Amino acid sequence: MAQNPIYVGLDTPDIEHAERLARAVKPYVGGLKLGLEFFMANGPGGVRRMGRVGLPIFLDLKLHDIPNTVSGALKSLSVLDLAIVNVHAGGGLRMMQAAEAVRPPGAKLIAVTVLTSMDEADLSGIGVFGNPAAQVRRLAALTREAGLDGVVCSAHEVAELKAQWANGLFVVPGIRPAGAELGDQKRVMSPAEALAAGATLLVIGRPITAAQDPASAAAAIADTL
Repeated sequence: MAQNPIYVGLDTPDIEHAERLARAVKPYVGGLKLGLEFFMANGPGGVRRMGRVGLPIFLDLKLHDIPNTVSGALKSLSVLDLAIVNVHAGGGLRMMQAAEAVRPPGAKLIAVTVLTSMDEADLSGIGVFGNPAAQVRRLAALTREAGLDGVVCSAHEVAELKAQWANGLFVVPGIRPAGAELGDQKRVMSPAEALAAGATLLVIGRPITAAQDPASAAAAIADTL
């Protein structure tokens, strides 16, 4: 993966804005993370356009449906040049195995475990009892059994997972530099702390994209690593 572990989260429907941001921060980040908001507005053509910026792309769609539908969706994405694409581990073992069978060429395939916006109370509200770390462990084990490359998890779980899955790819969102507002994130950690815990890649959105000077913000974060 990229030597620079920062993937900047460009979660905006405005492709002009996304491209300006991407070009501004390009010297200070290792890749781009394009989410559902961007993809719904701009589709595969938008992904191709962002690819011309010259940075690896993580397409973060969190696919979660019946195995046949997820398989078909990934086949449709095979025309794109992607570094990483993901499904949601909550879809279960068979869904992830179906995804693995048709992974886009050259792309790492990973699975989301528990969203970093969720805590124990949120999980209990959907009938999942116990702390988030326990659910992350269960879903990470399923992901590994399915043959995927790694998981999306919070920095609070990554050290334990890495100890059990040494060659796993651990993509960690919910990264907040010291003093940054949390927004809707609950399980967060600083960039340097997350790397020290074992993160492979850091997804950082609003601390960079909402900054008055995104390039300077990205540079400042990179300097802490």
